[in-house]
Amino acid sequence: MAGLVRKSFASPEEVRPFEGGKGRLELVDLGAGPVGRATFEPGWRWSQHVKPIAGTDSCQAAHLSYIISGRLKVVMDDGQEEEFGPGDCMLCPPGHDGWVVGDEPCVVIDWQGYADFAKPPAG
Repeated sequence: MAGLVRKSFASPEEVRPFEGGKGRLELVDLGAGPVGRATFEPGWRWSQHVKPIAGTDSCQAAHLSYIISGRLKVVMDDGQEEEFGPGDCMLCPPGHDGWVVGDEPCVVIDWQGYADFAKPPAG
């Protein structure tokens, strides 16, 4: 087992921009998998700003997230929906769309679903 590991979003190992300049995903890898910090700018919507990158009809990543700031609306493919804000924890299975609510950027830390988020498919 590895000892202590320290990484910082001040110097992420990878940065993935979203379409249209509507934010970015910063990743650090602690050895047990990547942790991501996404900044979704006002007007960001998965189906407009990540779908062209992912090439799927809805987001197929599962998320285990904490909302730092801003507001995020998530609608599942089956119609279930929820709005998340600062201090909320989110467990979100694959098959959803999401977008920023309001005029403040939404900043999200995610421990599960950002490894392939906003990453073009291989091949």
